[in-house]
Amino acid sequence: MRYLLRFFALPVLLLFYSATFGQIYEDYVGGGHSDGVTVTASSNYQPWGWEQVALAENTITGKGLEGKLMEASRFLAQATLGGTPEMIRQVAEVDFEEWIDDQSELPPTLLLDTVRDIFERARQWFIDDGGNPGDYAYWPYTQHFLYGWWQVNMTADDVLRQRVALALSEILVISYSDALDDFGEGQASYYDVLIDNALGNYENMLLQVALHPAMGIYLSHFNNPKAVPEENIHPDENFAREVMQLFSIGLYKLNPDGTLQTDGNGTPVPTYDIYDIKEFAKVFTGLSAGAIIENEWQDEPEFGTSKWITDMTVPMAMYEEWHEQGEKHLLNGFVIPAGQAGMADIEATIHHLFMHPNVGPFVARRLIQNMVKSNPTPAYIARVTAAFNNNGQGERGDMSAVVKAILLDPEARECTWINNPQQGKLREPMMRYFHFCRAMDKNSPYGVYWNIGYDFWRKTGQLPLASPSVFNFFLPDYQPVGPIADQDLFGPEFQIHNSLTSLGYINVVDDWVMWGVLMDTWESVGTAVTLDISQLIPLAKDPEVLINKLDVLLTHGNLSAEARFIIHTALDQITHDVLWSYYLEYRVKMALYLFMISPDYAVLK
Repeated sequence: MRYLLRFFALPVLLLFYSATFGQIYEDYVGGGHSDGVTVTASSNYQPWGWEQVALAENTITGKGLEGKLMEASRFLAQATLGGTPEMIRQVAEVDFEEWIDDQSELPPTLLLDTVRDIFERARQWFIDDGGNPGDYAYWPYTQHFLYGWWQVNMTADDVLRQRVALALSEILVISYSDALDDFGEGQASYYDVLIDNALGNYENMLLQVALHPAMGIYLSHFNNPKAVPEENIHPDENFAREVMQLFSIGLYKLNPDGTLQTDGNGTPVPTYDIYDIKEFAKVFTGLSAGAIIENEWQDEPEFGTSKWITDMTVPMAMYEEWHEQGEKHLLNGFVIPAGQAGMADIEATIHHLFMHPNVGPFVARRLIQNMVKSNPTPAYIARVTAAFNNNGQGERGDMSAVVKAILLDPEARECTWINNPQQGKLREPMMRYFHFCRAMDKNSPYGVYWNIGYDFWRKTGQLPLASPSVFNFFLPDYQPVGPIADQDLFGPEFQIHNSLTSLGYINVVDDWVMWGVLMDTWESVGTAVTLDISQLIPLAKDPEVLINKLDVLLTHGNLSAEARFIIHTALDQITHDVLWSYYLEYRVKMALYLFMISPDYAVLK
């Protein structure tokens, strides 16, 4: 434990009163166990020029100790997109399970209405600035989705739900880098499915994902017709394959602890084959637009409706004449009978997948990797799988129970795990960006936190819903060459960590810290959000105090001695003699820059 202010040597006399005058603690004294203890000293320490005083009594009361703050900061780095200073202080005073329960009760902060409001506001700004209304976007584009995403995630109270939604967006992947570009409402509506179900039930979410037009367009079961053999038309197999491989059961049969089931030869047992894909593809036929937007060509939705006039916020509808009739033979002998309505086929299929024993360990490992660590032990996965299979009240797939199991597990919480070489994960670049923006004070001239993030995407390849493929930005089983692969461990995020992205990240950190630009837009009105370091400048009078503050905020108490020495040495070189009255400001900027590019910030332990 460290003190917020260094305590210089003081002659201290501890007077332990008897039980008559105070509480006796048989386990330990200190850290708040100080009733009936009086501390006297020859003096208290107050550094020159500081308002704060290091009181002798703080050696026993626990006041000023940072351990709880560090623990809360680390917890919030896993459970949210990054803790604000105020949030860290609040969470340090409560039980983590209680905090999770409180978060689960908060109503979801959804994106769609925010995106629509932002579009109207931005359009009006454009017109007020002299722009021709016909020259602005006809509907919300990807830029408006991004503006809305940042606005919600910088201001919403349901931070746990928003964190889980982002994790789910990297599992149940769609991307605006492909067929969904410029469909901002569709992107927001799809993301709302993830937000709404992030602490709900996985089966409900999987069904809504399957029926969302954004997913239908992305994985091509939108306007997917039944077989017409004489015309060589066959159902598209794209979604049928990915709903199994990437969204539910994976490629191979799993034990509850996530380990592979093998046959007598030690070969992993596949969960499905090509025949199964063809049967599943029959299920996802006959879907098209559930509603259309106002247009000049079509009055009602129908099978074959163009995506350009489809209302991307309404689930797809079933057009029975285009749905493949007959039996569908699915996994493990399960058969969908002939004669059912098409939507009944889909619901039965999603339930069939949801009940597969692979889903628990599959989802558990993906979420643990995204939120806590790249290499969870089989025991950790098994504990989370148990929560998925039964939330304690007989419900399967309760995501709130799953998330609680992930975040409260000993591997996530106990200090003994922090120094384990298999602990932690490389934070993907956008998570480092989100965390920094949430942790820092900011100035916004219009009170908005819109951000296009184009320069960040160009240099790191990442933004929400910007994955280059349905396989996300990186693979869960990626093993970077070197010590990680040599130990047969995984480092998914290292797949996008290369010379281009690592140098690109360093350059954008320079923009944030040295130039102060955190967020910006493509709008004609100046909406740039800038960094505010005014609260940090007074701390820079003593580099150690500033470093301790940033260690809590950014590295959760895990700043290494080597990194601390490097940062301290750099700050010591920035003096009044060199930079006059600006030296404290530059100390803060240099400290932030070095923290943000340090391995201790990049790796979440």
